Amino acid sequence: MSATGVTNQNSAASKGEKELVTCREHIVEVLSDSGEGAQKAAQSFGAIAAKMGKGVWTVEIIPAEIEPPPRSKAGASGNRIRIGSFRVTNAGDDADLVVAFNEQVLIGRVESKNIKEGAIILLENKWRTHADAAIAKAYAETYDQLVAQGFNVYEIPMEEECLKYVSNPQRGKNMFALGMMCRLYHFDIDLAREQISFTFAKKGEKVINDNLNLLQAGYDWVGENLNFAFDVPAAGIQESQIVVNGNSAIALGVMASGMDVCAMYPITPATSASHYLSEIFDNVGGVVHQAEDEIAAVSFAVGASYAGKCAVTITSGPGMALKTEMLGLASMAEIPLVVVNVQRGGPSTGLPTKVEQGDLLMALFSTHGDAPKIVMAPATIEDCFYSIITARKIAESFRMPVYVLSDANLATGQQPFKKPQFKEEWVAPPIDQSPIPPDRKPYDWDTKTGLSKRFIPGQANGMHTLTGLAHDSRSRVAYEPWTNQEGVKMRSLKLAAFQKTLKAPKPFGDEKGDLLIIGWGSTKGAIEEAVERVRADGYSVSSLHLKFLQPMASGIKEIMQNFKNVITVEINYSDSLEDEIIDENNRRYSNLAWLLRARYLLDVDSWSNVHGQPIKPGSIEKMIRERLGEKGSQKKSEIEAAANSVAVQ
Repeated sequence: MSATGVTNQNSAASKGEKELVTCREHIVEVLSDSGEGAQKAAQSFGAIAAKMGKGVWTVEIIPAEIEPPPRSKAGASGNRIRIGSFRVTNAGDDADLVVAFNEQVLIGRVESKNIKEGAIILLENKWRTHADAAIAKAYAETYDQLVAQGFNVYEIPMEEECLKYVSNPQRGKNMFALGMMCRLYHFDIDLAREQISFTFAKKGEKVINDNLNLLQAGYDWVGENLNFAFDVPAAGIQESQIVVNGNSAIALGVMASGMDVCAMYPITPATSASHYLSEIFDNVGGVVHQAEDEIAAVSFAVGASYAGKCAVTITSGPGMALKTEMLGLASMAEIPLVVVNVQRGGPSTGLPTKVEQGDLLMALFSTHGDAPKIVMAPATIEDCFYSIITARKIAESFRMPVYVLSDANLATGQQPFKKPQFKEEWVAPPIDQSPIPPDRKPYDWDTKTGLSKRFIPGQANGMHTLTGLAHDSRSRVAYEPWTNQEGVKMRSLKLAAFQKTLKAPKPFGDEKGDLLIIGWGSTKGAIEEAVERVRADGYSVSSLHLKFLQPMASGIKEIMQNFKNVITVEINYSDSLEDEIIDENNRRYSNLAWLLRARYLLDVDSWSNVHGQPIKPGSIEKMIRERLGEKGSQKKSEIEAAANSVAVQ
């Protein structure tokens, strides 16, 4: 069956020739019901693009339920792939092309405004003649609606074609779709074959061959039936790269850091990090301990760290809530620990499969009493790898918990980055088991820094009672009022000492201007892309991205004071002054804005949402233009006038 619903074909295409469109970037989405393999096809497509030297960022589209009803708007499972002729740092704005295995999963993405007006839609056509009249009617009505809205809809006989090669097309349609996309984007078919052979290497020769046949079938079908194609030139990236998602990068960072114990309990969207570790950790002598619950997991990790090294526990928001008491013990007993929180929407079960940055204040303040900890947030998938190495070093040097705040956007997104070259300094030195000097105390705090030598169980002269009670430098229970005061002070001094080692990040853009956008975590790429766009139009806007949220580096206040307005962009909730009941006296600010206002006593505004999806650069760009009004266009006119004046001279 030939494609239908085609519009705006040029004269070359109407003669049967291919219309090749060269693009700086393109965004593709692959959508299916759960279990039909759209994610695997999309991830393979992204990997092939990366191997061809293109910039890539992928984001999984995951339903809230493990196995939602088939053909449901809320049940879309798949992936978004943004490819570009540059290093791609975020998922971009609206999709240019969509491959959908049924019309219902497509509707949800259209209604949530994730598909560009006039986008190309490659839609499985089996539903038009379905035996169930209601399904056939729903398909026909949706098709007509999409065409009426201006989408270029092509009906594709995916199942019909797949049945020529496999008996169950539901298990092969994804590779047919991959073949179609490879042909549409001029991808190297040999690289695609290699990717499939790698993906299904453990499944046996027959499975590999079946999928290779389906790949070729999709590739050939496009060549025979569609009269357009796209070319996204390579980004010119020459160095060796790896392509992983953020959770895999975290797992690799755990191994590279020298940590050899990961204790966790499965929780979305953090689980795949431990799955990846479980497959490879024993190759470097590591152990993944799956506990019976989150409390047991953090208890195991604290115990393993007390025994002499540094363990990591990986979780998400609900797990963090359960771990708080044991995290307080790690602070009180000064036991190094790395805690990874892959944030998701909350509270309670919240949005298990959707992104949010709602755990910042919890990370800083959740444990009862004064329990200092260092909080950091990776901004890219590459940063997920290196942040874990840094976190382990800090935890052991300062004998305290270090929290690493990732999120679902980073966890499931894929991005190529330069292949890390292992360095010996990433790994902790051997455990010091030399005898403790007789006069040394288990908490022999330095009065300027709060730091003290770590005692390892089994060290001669090092015997003492470990306690979660307030204690003095000899680990004796604090009965006198001044003893607890000293202990709290010394633990706090460690934060101050670490803060002295930090340097303020440099603004992206000018060091002064009309507006400064401040962000943290996975919003960095979208913020900087939006800032680039408006700066090209003459707006005096810069951005600042914070990796360390507690403590914060010196100099941040001075940077903010160089701008007329400061606003944070975050994926957590803040009240809008547009709501009638909200005013300056009752408004709630987003997490980072609240923190900056409290710390620096400056008027920091906030712009945020909790849509459960990555913030688009276009949304940030729109906000900036609305906030600054015509100032940018006036500035642009001044620049152009100055340029013309120079030209005349």
